[in-house]
Amino acid sequence: MSQLTKKPLFNPNGDTEVLVRRMVGGNTTNLNDFNNMKYTWVSEWYRQAMNNFWIPEEINLGTDVKDYKNLLPSERRAYDKILSFLIFLDSIQTANLPNISDYITANEVNLCLSIQAFQEAVHSQSYSYMLDTICEPQERNEVLYQWKEDQHLLARNEFIGNLYNEFQKDKSTDTLVKTIIANYILEGIYFYSGFMFFYNLGRNNKMPGSVQEIRYINRDENTHLWLFNNILLELKKENPDLFTEDKLQIYRDMIKEGCEQEIKWGHYAIGDNVPGLNKDMITDYVQYLGNLRCRSIGLEPIYEGHEREPESMRWVSQYSNANQIKTDFFEARSTAYAKSSALVDDL
Repeated sequence: MSQLTKKPLFNPNGDTEVLVRRMVGGNTTNLNDFNNMKYTWVSEWYRQAMNNFWIPEEINLGTDVKDYKNLLPSERRAYDKILSFLIFLDSIQTANLPNISDYITANEVNLCLSIQAFQEAVHSQSYSYMLDTICEPQERNEVLYQWKEDQHLLARNEFIGNLYNEFQKDKSTDTLVKTIIANYILEGIYFYSGFMFFYNLGRNNKMPGSVQEIRYINRDENTHLWLFNNILLELKKENPDLFTEDKLQIYRDMIKEGCEQEIKWGHYAIGDNVPGLNKDMITDYVQYLGNLRCRSIGLEPIYEGHEREPESMRWVSQYSNANQIKTDFFEARSTAYAKSSALVDDL
């Protein structure tokens, strides 16, 4: 395990040769040169992410104000708890991404991380817009800080938060990779599981504005997942010592722990009382996500028999696919801008 050194901001002695560039431990000048990239996938990623630009307030939440008051108690409880969790996740992402960027020595990848941090801030703004619109001020604060009172929610936050905090204290390559794996779990399992609940409301013709907000966010998260998937694969090429069999088992165990926590959380927040969802569906979907994320970074699947998207959950990918052009419920606006194509989640 080697200790990382924070890259200098001004480095006139940095390497200008593309071929010697490294994801970590390189000697970067920090010059953003769009014509010379070692990691060629960044060019497509950058254009996709830039084309995804959107503004939360462009989505009309008028129907949601009425729907929210008429949600079933089980739906409203789940809406509040899951939204509270998503608010936390995006907030901690916004704060933590610069900590990762400080030790990434590939300038083109840092460009991507900067865009992601901006998008996570927009997502936080979206959740705030949703709360400000549909809730009374007191209700808003209760949802926003629900994790302080709900021990289940606090435990969820602690799993990711403690992993991120560990990197604050231990700036080693091993801890950096574990932090990136934690990010991968957050982006590829927690977010997707949370979005699933909102899409279920959508297929029950409830909270259409919230569903549209989530679809925009989901489109961004697809690119974030793609980014961290590629970072991990590049690190594996350049630093095979960080991906030995024993360390791969650690990363796989982390993903499994993330899945088990997400299943437990889904059973608690949603359970069997929300129309269109039940505990078995939640379990099957999260186990499928865990296997999908493992396979994408070269790990063995965790859950036998969950290699394919569950038949009972096919509607989730249909809602999250922005290539399926749907108009805004109130403004006849396309949710997938003509200049942007969505990523199919096959990571």
